[in-house]
Amino acid sequence: MKPKKCNDEDPAYRCVCVDCPEVCPELPAVKDSRPCHVGILPCLSFASIFIYSVLLFALIASIFGHVAWKRYAQRQVERTRLLHESSHSDDEDEGGPVQTEAMRDRPTKRYWVNDKCDKAFYQLGHAAARFPGLSIGLSLLVVAILSAGLFRFDLEREPARLWVSPSSAAAQEKAYFDSNFGPFYRAEKVFLVNDTNPSGPGPVLSYETLKWWMDVEKSIEKLESPTYGKFLKDLCYKPTGNACVVQSPTAYWYSKGGFDQKHWEEDLRSCAKTPVDCRPEFGQPIEPDMIFGGYGDDVLDARAITVTWVVNNAQEGTDALARAVDWENALRDRLLEVQDEAKERGLRLSFNTEISLEQELNKSTNTDAKIVVISYIVMFVYACMALGTPLKHVFRNPAVLLVESKITLGLVGIIIVLMSIAASIGFFSWVGLKATLIIVEVIPFIVLAVGVDNIFLIVHELERVNVSCPDQMVEERVARALGRMGPSILFSALTETVAFALGTAVGMPAVRNFAAYAAGAVLVNAVLQMTMFVSFLSLNQMRVEDHRCELWPCWQITKARIHLNGNNGFAQGASRGSDMAEESLLQVFIKNTYAPRLLGKKVKVVVVTIFFGLFAGGLALLPQIQLGLDQRVAIPDGSYLIPYFNDLYDYLETGPPVYFVTRGVDISKREQQQEVCSRFTTCQDLSLTNTLELERQRSDISYISAPTASWIDDFFRWLNPVYEKCCVEHGQTCFADRKPAWNTTLYGMPEDEEFVHYLKKFLSSPTNDDCPLAGQAPYGQAVVINEAGAVTASHFRTAHTPLRSQNDFIGAYTSARRIASEIGERTGADVFPSLTAGLLCAAVGIIFVVASVLLGSLLTALVVSLTVVMSVVDIMGAMAVFGVSLNAVSLVNLIICVGISVEFCAHIARAFMFPSRTVMEGNSNSFRGRDARAWTALVNVGGSVFSGITITKLLGVCVLAFTRSKIFEIYYFRVWLALVVFAALHALVFLPVALSIAGGKGYVDPESEGTAAQDLTDRRWRAIRINDNSDSDDEY
Repeated sequence: MKPKKCNDEDPAYRCVCVDCPEVCPELPAVKDSRPCHVGILPCLSFASIFIYSVLLFALIASIFGHVAWKRYAQRQVERTRLLHESSHSDDEDEGGPVQTEAMRDRPTKRYWVNDKCDKAFYQLGHAAARFPGLSIGLSLLVVAILSAGLFRFDLEREPARLWVSPSSAAAQEKAYFDSNFGPFYRAEKVFLVNDTNPSGPGPVLSYETLKWWMDVEKSIEKLESPTYGKFLKDLCYKPTGNACVVQSPTAYWYSKGGFDQKHWEEDLRSCAKTPVDCRPEFGQPIEPDMIFGGYGDDVLDARAITVTWVVNNAQEGTDALARAVDWENALRDRLLEVQDEAKERGLRLSFNTEISLEQELNKSTNTDAKIVVISYIVMFVYACMALGTPLKHVFRNPAVLLVESKITLGLVGIIIVLMSIAASIGFFSWVGLKATLIIVEVIPFIVLAVGVDNIFLIVHELERVNVSCPDQMVEERVARALGRMGPSILFSALTETVAFALGTAVGMPAVRNFAAYAAGAVLVNAVLQMTMFVSFLSLNQMRVEDHRCELWPCWQITKARIHLNGNNGFAQGASRGSDMAEESLLQVFIKNTYAPRLLGKKVKVVVVTIFFGLFAGGLALLPQIQLGLDQRVAIPDGSYLIPYFNDLYDYLETGPPVYFVTRGVDISKREQQQEVCSRFTTCQDLSLTNTLELERQRSDISYISAPTASWIDDFFRWLNPVYEKCCVEHGQTCFADRKPAWNTTLYGMPEDEEFVHYLKKFLSSPTNDDCPLAGQAPYGQAVVINEAGAVTASHFRTAHTPLRSQNDFIGAYTSARRIASEIGERTGADVFPSLTAGLLCAAVGIIFVVASVLLGSLLTALVVSLTVVMSVVDIMGAMAVFGVSLNAVSLVNLIICVGISVEFCAHIARAFMFPSRTVMEGNSNSFRGRDARAWTALVNVGGSVFSGITITKLLGVCVLAFTRSKIFEIYYFRVWLALVVFAALHALVFLPVALSIAGGKGYVDPESEGTAAQDLTDRRWRAIRINDNSDSDDEY
């Protein structure tokens, strides 16, 4: 007889796809999901670089053209001057002395929203200053009520519930899987590696090593849990009912009858080649890729072995789960001892229990408690020093330090931060929103950085009001200070709160809960600062003016009276004029040097060019940001899990299992059977298992590497009467005399009730040498049959290729979802990066709306929004450079970056829109219009933004550099350092330039108009201009 091809046209001889690739249909091509490229550059990178280069070339060309035209015009003017014998003053730069007051274009219009805000905050400040006891008492009462929810505080520790949204497809499908097939098994995994030799890694297998390891496994079998007194046999997964699943090289010798020193190498090679001949006690063959790693053709060359104990899982909160965790803790302690034994043998052991990751993640929270405490101490010390008396005044009269120190205000500021955190956590604990590790670790830093900033702004503004309105009551001056800074604080606090609140739109509980807690803490903090802190500020100002000691107010220090009177304007007499003009070195530098030079025409061009270059660079780097969160980063340094994850990536030769679940499919019907089977001629070409087989043939795309464990194919084959000892009923082989006989067309195969009847027998038949196709071991829990006798759910198991990076894990998951969707049993998953972009765009949109309303200008709001976008893009570019991947943690940080970037910009933008008349008249340069208002904004609040916002945040970030936690060091220190640098540069350098070019029309600042001391203030600023001796005009 002539041999037939496997793809013979005769159906009687034609093989199926699983056995004959030639008959397999071709799967539709997968749409290339890789990003667009131009050469080696992603399209976004190419476009950003190309557009910036074109614009830069156009700018350079226009500059050269302008210079050429300017020189021509100068020659023409020179000729005219010589003809008319008249002198020409070349004042082409914008600098120069101010000729008349009319040359300044001070705003004359008022903005009703700002007037209302000013009035409201003035009244709030007046009430808080006039009734400090009531204000402080109410603040403490409200915070106490909110903080009472701390009694219901609960910390979410389960990683799956932290990072997976309950409404996501993955969570819902896992819940369906657990409810039908039981919670997925608990895996206790060990790697034994030979890589400690100076010469490099070598083979780990030897007779002595295997003998020793057999003793280790026996000791683990005898290991008793400390609390419940359970052994492995009481907790392990037993598919056949009498033997635990232990995937280990030593299991090969179970069927051999013992471990023989003479023949162990031969036995091992034989078992690795045909695992079915060396089935372990639990009956399921063990593929060599599951227990050996780092080898080529010969398993004896393996550099690592991996052993897995499979333990039954249970629902959370049950005694069964508690017993499993108790035993895992005992196993952890035993394996830590085995590590020392392995080291003595020149080997290295790494391991992981199912509870290990959760325990180590929780441990990381405690490692950085000192960092949090140190950051608060550093901020307190800095606040006291920066808000207190300048050192030169202390040296002049040391008694001043006892009166003008700001220890109380610094301490109150820190206490308010802690109160706002307690109130937010308490409130959300009341409503049942669980806290997370991110909340515990990060929110103290966030609220500290935001909270201390506003304290500086309020105190500095009060100092200005003390100078301009020295004869008013303390309550009036405090009210004016809050009326002036309140709208700015409202602007920044409102945008920060909304930006954080947008994070609640993320489905991941870790991100959503953090966003809610952070938004609440920032809001409460702002309210307390404008009520409780203002009351303490008023009391402190009264104490200072009465020259009483900071630490002991009953003590009035008379020696400090002369200096305080001069510096703060409380004395009567002629000495006030010169002393009142005293300013800090930072303010003098900004007013005389920095602001005039920054707003020069040439410098503006350079600034815009550089910052848009940074923006283009940030855009070009966006495609380089990796996705995912490496587990090794989330655990503290020194954890025993770090070597385990390294070994997992280096030596595990098989990927994690993947289950394709059918639900709502009546497989007892022939049509549905043909939709899922693959080993019979009438199975659909693209049935479930055929599709998985075809995907396995393109594993570089699908990440599928293992043949599918198809229970329905093995079930029908188990019915084949050729296997006489498989299906036996009443002493007779099933289907032996069946009409029609068993065949590969499925014709005559059981359906409906008969199908379920034989299926139950198949699932309860033990796997042994007489019948290796029996289904108890491999499929005992793969099929769910309800009480009515219907198959309600089943799963088909395969495995991924080895996944050695976060990109591999993400690619494998995406591919599995695509395959499931194409099969028709699943829907697509949400795309994480699109969610990130949507949230950030929404945050910027909210900023634009809030800025438009509070500032009264669409142009200024647009400039602020653009500045925030540029800052965040530059930060994301820094993430690519620093190796910070995009995940839930970095998404939280990006939302934080949006909110805090606004804080840097808000005060300068408002000072530009509502310029202080007092400061504006101190303009000794020829700046007019937008330039004059930009100069005024920098002089008025630039120093506070630098010393009160930039430095405070920089101090808090620098403390994080000493953290032991990798996740803190990578995702917080690196990102927040980039945030402080880029946000400060954009706010103090780019924003004033952008506002001077495209800012909106300004409005009258009601707090600097029409005061009783206005004439005195005007004279003061004129005196300052005379004494400044600023010759920076010559530069322009």
